Amino acid sequence: MLIRHLQFLKSVLLHSVTAFGGPQGHFGMMLKTFVHDRKDITEQELLDYNAFCQMLPGASSTQTLTLIGYKRGGLPLAILTLIIWILPASFIMGGLSFLLQYMDSRYTNTEIFKFIQPMAVGFIAFSAFRMSRISINNPITRVIMVVAALGTFLLFDTPYIFPVVILLAGVATNFSDRRIPQKGIPPKKVNWGNMVIFLGLFIVAGYLSETARKEEWKNRGAYNLFENFYRFGSLVFGGGDVLMPMMYQQYVIRPGVDRIESQNPNVLRMTKEEFLTGSGIVRAIPGPVFSVGAYMGGTALKDKSPQPSMQILGCVIGTVAIFLPSALMVLFFFPVWHNLKRYAVIFRSLEGINAAVVGIMIAATMVLMKSVSLDIADGSLLPFINVAIMIGTFCLLSYTKIRAPFIVFTCLLIGWLNNYFL
Repeated sequence: MLIRHLQFLKSVLLHSVTAFGGPQGHFGMMLKTFVHDRKDITEQELLDYNAFCQMLPGASSTQTLTLIGYKRGGLPLAILTLIIWILPASFIMGGLSFLLQYMDSRYTNTEIFKFIQPMAVGFIAFSAFRMSRISINNPITRVIMVVAALGTFLLFDTPYIFPVVILLAGVATNFSDRRIPQKGIPPKKVNWGNMVIFLGLFIVAGYLSETARKEEWKNRGAYNLFENFYRFGSLVFGGGDVLMPMMYQQYVIRPGVDRIESQNPNVLRMTKEEFLTGSGIVRAIPGPVFSVGAYMGGTALKDKSPQPSMQILGCVIGTVAIFLPSALMVLFFFPVWHNLKRYAVIFRSLEGINAAVVGIMIAATMVLMKSVSLDIADGSLLPFINVAIMIGTFCLLSYTKIRAPFIVFTCLLIGWLNNYFL
């Protein structure tokens, strides 16, 4: 099988090291490579795959590419496609967790990443704006967006705010069937047996993580990390820009809460500078935005012993656990996709979920802005530069065709110039 599909896998590898621009950019490159050039699938099939993956939580561009491999060579080729796609970006981001630690310990005056943080805020603000134009189009979605934004902002340090908001939004849009009526007779039975592995892993990961915390297992951090990332990958609707707020709440905001710190002093944590640097740099590399999991996993375990073994393990766990739910869902749900399309309740729920996602991203933008220096009382130029970078990033993404990597490299250059000349 490997020899028969070698050219296809080479194309996947080339795609993985050249695909910039997030899910939208990835879709355009898949259209060119796998539809127009190679003709692995038709244009209509690619559109159907993409629409299907938008309905599922997880990394949508990763799921779409996995389905291309599945259509061409079944489950074995789908798994190989997934591995080749995620490895280059995950390797780079995992290496970054070591690089920043090395730079911090040897070049304490290096501030090259200083303006990556306000840039990351600009990216999330742009994503919220872009998604709102698609998802907010009637009174109920506007109400859900506002309520989700306020609730998430006020309860950002509560670990269950994200799944609760998403669940309630999905229920709210099913109170009326006028916008999306049921057409035809839905199938009487859908085989949900394929979801046993997904749900089983979710339950087992949660049990082991909590047991490891309560009983203070020696390597409890690894169990906690797997549960965190598997949960992220299972609940994220809207891609990497929604993943970032969840991670920020888990590793930056939550560990600083007095109750959490007193009850769980060994909770996994990272500084806001470490988090925002990783979430910004991932925009500059090709491949899936979810590869940030390798960086976050390595950073979360960088202070656990023995080193560097635990940090390497963190990179591996972060990569596997963040992508595993996406793969399980897409490969298990796809065989029953044609049945699911006949359930109007699915599309009504998605209407509310997408509106809630916009609200979550608005709240995340406001929370992240609080972590960027905007205090003009200190008399320095830093607050003005931060504001300019946030607004500039948003405007460049909204009104120009400049790609994200160029924006990232520009912010790195500004940081370097600031360190030497300001």
